[in-house]
Amino acid sequence: MTRIIHTGDTHIGYRQYHSPQRRADFLDAFERVVADAVADDVDAVVHAGDLFQDRRPDLPDLLGVLSALRELDDAGIPFLAVVGNHESTRGGQWLDLFESLGLATRLGAEPVVVGDTAFYGLDHVPVSQRDKLDYAFAPHDAGTAALVSHGLFEPFAHADWDTEEVLARSTVDFDAVLLGDNHAPGVETVADTWVTYCGSTERASATERDERGYNLVSFGPDADAGDGVVDIRRRTIETRPFVFVEPELGPAEGIDRVRDAVREHDAADAVVIVSVTGDGDPIAPAAVEEFASERGALVARVTDRREVETDTELSVSFADPDEAVRERVAELGLSEPALDVDDVVRGDLPDSNVREEVKRRVEERLADDDAGGTDETTAPAGADEDAADTDAELDGSTGGEAAEGTEPTGEPTEAPTDGDDGQLTLGDSR
Repeated sequence: MTRIIHTGDTHIGYRQYHSPQRRADFLDAFERVVADAVADDVDAVVHAGDLFQDRRPDLPDLLGVLSALRELDDAGIPFLAVVGNHESTRGGQWLDLFESLGLATRLGAEPVVVGDTAFYGLDHVPVSQRDKLDYAFAPHDAGTAALVSHGLFEPFAHADWDTEEVLARSTVDFDAVLLGDNHAPGVETVADTWVTYCGSTERASATERDERGYNLVSFGPDADAGDGVVDIRRRTIETRPFVFVEPELGPAEGIDRVRDAVREHDAADAVVIVSVTGDGDPIAPAAVEEFASERGALVARVTDRREVETDTELSVSFADPDEAVRERVAELGLSEPALDVDDVVRGDLPDSNVREEVKRRVEERLADDDAGGTDETTAPAGADEDAADTDAELDGSTGGEAAEGTEPTGEPTEAPTDGDDGQLTLGDSR
């Protein structure tokens, strides 16, 4: 029997709500998974993409990941992974660096056998490039086989990848498909094959209300379930609490009613999300956020979802202005280069560095185009489904790279390079 931890969407380096503590939380969650792997003496940790939030992770995040991978290596537990859309670069991948250090294995078309299970990988591939994939995997002689990939696969939410077609065209029969990209965990069967998402290890959005965790997967005739070759079980991990406060105001009710609603919850060290509905008086979100902070909240975010008409019949929204900006950007249907510029302009760079960074990114894209690269101009279906969410940090499925504290824009991974016959092989997708 082969027992592995299936994890993914760790998004290490994500400074959610501009909070350094939230940034640390994402690395802490990954370290908890590693600690569980060592304590349970699993045969491998399999990561299904988006290890990092950004394709340019900062040094503290890189050092944190290296430390965790060394802990696995010291315990004799291999780390197998694929590249997700968030961390994908136009050159070598960070995963390649970890592999060169002997701390990770990047999965691909060749089998990596752990116990009696062969693992294969398929990095995230933009929708526009998938028709060129030939799904040619090298044969294996293990008892079971699993494909690890990153994308929005059917029959799960926001799907844009036909799982049944992938399985039918693959040259290897897979017993399980282990996925990342959709932050909601789930298990389904497609063509008699188990297909599962492990979910994210931290809440990257206020829409992700369920507990975070990973999958514990067993392969072989002695699988824990006792009735098949694959057994998939969900495990949760402890993460920073999110407190959801949803006061519905009656006529003439206002800030005092909202404060009372906050008092009903334990806000200590929590991310407090307040969503105001109903009637009543206008409220100042900043006043509520300050009140929550006084009660110990790490972060507080308030959205007044009501619209109040003034005497001049002008409709005024008291929503978070950042939400309005994100919503408008999502409606514009900007190209990927334009979204990249928006990433820089609305990011955290000092004003004196913005011009140079914009120039660098534009030159990078032009060089990529000259080399025959291809950029998708729209995000995968569903990737920005929640672009106007209250906290709007990351949607529940996935998005692309974004300035910290803003809604990701669905930037795709690097397009694979065409083969001589115009068809992509799985090796090319690396």
